[in-house]
Order: sequence, then C-alpha cells, then structure tokens
Amino acid sequence: MPDASIRKALKNGDFVLAPGVFELISALIADRAGFPALYVTGYGTVASALGLPDAGLATYSDMLDRISLICERTNTPVIADADTGYGGLLNVAHTVRGYEQAGVTAIQLEDQEFPKKCGHTPNRRVVPLEDMVKKIEVAVDNRRSDDFLIIARTDSRTGLGIDEAIRRGKAFAEAGADVVFVESPESEDEMKRIADEIDAPLFANMVNGGRTPLLSADRLKELGFSIAIHPAVGFLSMGAALEKAYADLKQNGETTDAVELYDFARMNEVMGFPAVWEFEKKYAQV
Repeated sequence: MPDASIRKALKNGDFVLAPGVFELISALIADRAGFPALYVTGYGTVASALGLPDAGLATYSDMLDRISLICERTNTPVIADADTGYGGLLNVAHTVRGYEQAGVTAIQLEDQEFPKKCGHTPNRRVVPLEDMVKKIEVAVDNRRSDDFLIIARTDSRTGLGIDEAIRRGKAFAEAGADVVFVESPESEDEMKRIADEIDAPLFANMVNGGRTPLLSADRLKELGFSIAIHPAVGFLSMGAALEKAYADLKQNGETTDAVELYDFARMNEVMGFPAVWEFEKKYAQV
C-alpha cells in the first residue's frame, strides 16, 4: 500500500527531501538515514542493473523487478521513476497498477518521446501536450489509492523554452497530477517563475553536474517547491569511492589507509546477518 505520509507532508507544507537509490545496498543504507522518502533513479538503476545509459533501453519489467525489491526491503516511502509509462495509454495504466502493487508511493511519468533520454542530457523531444494530459488522466483513473501520487514531468524546457514548460506544468496540474515536475530549469530565476506561476506542489531535481543550480532544501522550500530529489548523489559517490579503492589495490597490492572503507561489521548489520545468526542459534544448533 502507498504510504500516506508524503501526501500528508504536501498538505501540511512540509518539505520532502529524497536521496537517489539504485540497488539494494544504497537503498538499505538510505533507509536507515531518516529521510522522508527515497527516490529510485532511472539513471542509476539502469546503470547498476544493465550497465547501460538511461536512454529508454530498460523495460517495464527490468525496472519493476528492482523497484519491487527496494520497496520490499525498506520502510521509507518510495518515489519511483517510470519514464514515459513504457508505451501508450494501456501501458501507462498497467505501469501505474504495477508500481502501486509493488509498494511505490509516488510514480514519476514524463512527456518525452520514446525512447526517452536522461533529463540532463541534450536532444530530448516531447510528445504533444494533449497526449501527456491523456496519460495523466489514465494514471489518475487507474490508481487504487489516492495516497498513490502521480508526479507529472515535462522535459520541454531544454528544447522549447521555459514558457512552454510552465504552460505544460499548469496543464498537468489541471489534468489531476498531484505534483508537477519541470525538468532542468537553468537558473534560480526560472525556478522562481515555475513556483510563482504553477499552482501545485512542485518537484525539484538536484543533479550534481546537471543543468539546474543546486539549491538547499531550505532555499527550495522558500522558493515554493515541495519535494527535492538528489538522484545522482548515491551512484556518483559510489563511483568515486570504487575508483579510488580499486586504484589503491592495484597500485599497492593491498588495501591501504588511503581508502576509507565501510565497516564490515556494520555492513553485516545492514544486510541482516544478526537475524540469520539468531535463527541458526535457535534452529541449526551451531
């Protein structure tokens, strides 16, 4: 079942800050950190599961398999990327029902043409506005619970400009989207315009190295945003740590103090080994 806490936070004016997770270690560690939500990033999930770019190559089944496991193993409400809904209107209905059944609390759907591209890369094209409005209507009609939130994203800013992005955001809200996501605004002034002109809870994508300025949660809330995701912080920090650790091992033939490692005992705890050991004591007589 969707977690009502995000809808409640939006109603109360509380800010929702969500780190990006992309596989089970990142999800389990983030789950213990006390965030109000976790964000299953498409970029990171496709990269970790398939070793491929986020360019429409992952299928609905690829994503649902990973998302289902993340929801099953964590206690924090999950916001999940669903790209374009993986096809036409019937696919959108199927995707909404599947994500909700998997335990997702908020689904993100976007107006890109298929195959989609990462929102902070060039050459993105969007479908006609009326096509995306129909997708939102289908999504709203096919959810089982009102606590399952529909986040409607437009990628029109980069190719068509901020005026068109705001026009679409307004139309998405009128179509029934619970949260509006204007992807990759290019300045704080543009972000202020989005907040001033779209009457709906707003979603900010804080991508390290992306097109949008990185702002604090406090500043985003001050501007009028309700939710911020940091989708890349997990896989970018992991990539930096792994590159450094593997280089250290290659150079020295062993792990040196130059590399900071996660405590092995703590990792055992995160993975749930204490429960395994208690089980063995009770049943296996070890």
